[in-house]
Order: sequence, then structure tokens, then C-alpha cells
Amino acid sequence: MKEYTQLTLPQRYEISVLHKIGQGPTQIARIVGVHRTTISRELKRNRSPNGYYPQAAHQRSKKRRSDRSRPLKWTGRCRRIVEGKLRHEWSPEQITGWLGRNETFTISHERIYQHIHLDQDRGGLLHTHLRQRQRPQRVSSKAAYKSSIPHRVSIDDRPAIVDEKTRIGDWEVDLMMGRHGGGGLLTLVDRKSLFTRIEPVLSKQADHVADVIIAALSEIKGQVHTLTMDNGNEFSQHKRVAKALQAKVYFAHPYCAWERGANENTNGLLRQYFPKGTNFKTITQAKIRRAENRLNDRPRKTLEIRSPKDIFQHGKS
Repeated sequence: MKEYTQLTLPQRYEISVLHKIGQGPTQIARIVGVHRTTISRELKRNRSPNGYYPQAAHQRSKKRRSDRSRPLKWTGRCRRIVEGKLRHEWSPEQITGWLGRNETFTISHERIYQHIHLDQDRGGLLHTHLRQRQRPQRVSSKAAYKSSIPHRVSIDDRPAIVDEKTRIGDWEVDLMMGRHGGGGLLTLVDRKSLFTRIEPVLSKQADHVADVIIAALSEIKGQVHTLTMDNGNEFSQHKRVAKALQAKVYFAHPYCAWERGANENTNGLLRQYFPKGTNFKTITQAKIRRAENRLNDRPRKTLEIRSPKDIFQHGKS
């Protein structure tokens, strides 16, 4: 086993749990499957002033690697790797993360988007493998997003306790849309327990989406402290949602899907039941509930082989 390896985010969650219960570097290394020096270095270099938090440690490690990496030339090997993963429907953000963990070089997701757009201008088809086919608009500042979503509050202002994932009630919110005109699914994931609520939506109209969010969480609004959304206009009625649920609403940074990682991962798991191109208007409530129950009853490694349902029902908010 080599003495130092780059850790993944799930491994950092394992380290955090084991460190909190008093395990030493040697015991943690044996459980996680890395060298003891990897654990020692991780706990020394990537801890926060008031403790070790996996999300913060992961971001600190990524920033350190980014700061020391040189600008990458678009080599033939790099192009082949990136294009191959794009054709397997990987997002540019996922490709960037994978390169950082598995290759000696990395490349920003913005540079990958640039390559996709250049390929499209030349008549190529790489853009057809993106989840959203339209070319994203260039945004010069965060203010542009504030103007499209009135009174938008940035994730930068979200309480630190949300990042720690120590309480029930901090939710991530997203839409998983089907084929054109085929409706979609609203997915809500609790950050600590990964407990998921899934509801069908007929359209991306903001008033309709707000109604569905409120209906999905009203019966458990005592377990709703915050909601973190992306920057789609379908969430522009966030103030009505916040008032109805007596919760705070925050918005992730543009093009930073990893800031809602639990939600993105859940949407990926749901594709096992609802492949891309699904017409959700033809899907029954029974089938949606079946998929929801399967996810909530399934033991997760990141939850120490407990199920989201078990932690959500018995965890303290």
C-alpha cells in the first residue's frame, strides 16, 4: 500500500466518524483502507480550527491541489479521456473531480465547457450528452443571479452547522426533468440522514414547484430548518416556501453542483428506476413511492450501514 493517496469525500466522512469516537490513525487507516500516514496527514493539514469536518477538509484539499497545479495543455490524451466520459453522460464537474482523484493532471469544468462549445460550433455532438442541452449563458457576477431570482440568499450566508451535517432538517432541493413536456420529479434530500422525499411535478412553473415543495414538507416542517436550491427560475418563489415551512432558503453558487452533492447523488440513484427520457406524466404515484422507499430503506456505507429512514426517524434534529 503506498504511503499517501488522495482521499475521496466518502472516505473523509468515514474518517470524521471514526475520529470522533476516539479511533487513532492506525485503526482509522485499517478501516478506511489507506496508509496510516495518509490519515495522520489528513487530520493535520485539513482540519478546521474547531475540529475535523469532512466537507471542509475536502474543499481545502481540492483548493491546495488546484493552487499548485499548472495550467494544462489540451493534450491528445486529456481530450480522449474527457470526451470519452462526456459520451458516457458524465457532467464536466464530475469529470473534473474524477481527474483530480485519478490522474496526475486536472482541468477545470469551465475549460471542458469551452471545449464542448467549440466542438458544437464545428458541428460536433458532444453537447448532446449534457443533461441540459442549451448553452449556458455567461454570467459576469453573482448579481446577475440575484436579479433573476429576487431576494436570493447565497449559500455563503448559510449557517456553519449545515455544513457539519450534525442535525436533521437541512434539505437540498432539485428538479429531475423528463423528456420535453414529460414533467419531472422534485427531489428533496436531508443532508444528515440522506432521507429523500420525491414528488411529481407537471412543469417548471415557479408557482407550481413552490406548491409541491410546501406540500411535500408541510407534514414534517418541524424537521425543516433550511433548504438549499440551485439557481433555476423554478425556485423563484422561495420566499413563499420559506414562510410556509418556517425555514431559511439558500442558493448554491452557479455551476457548483457539488454544493448540493447529496441531491445530485440521489438523482443519479433514481436513474436506476427512471432512465433519462422518462415521461413522468405516465408514471404512477405507486411507482414513485416504491422508488422513494427503496432509497430510504437501503443501508448506506456513508451512514455506517444504517438506512436514511432509520436515521431520520431516530436522529435528533
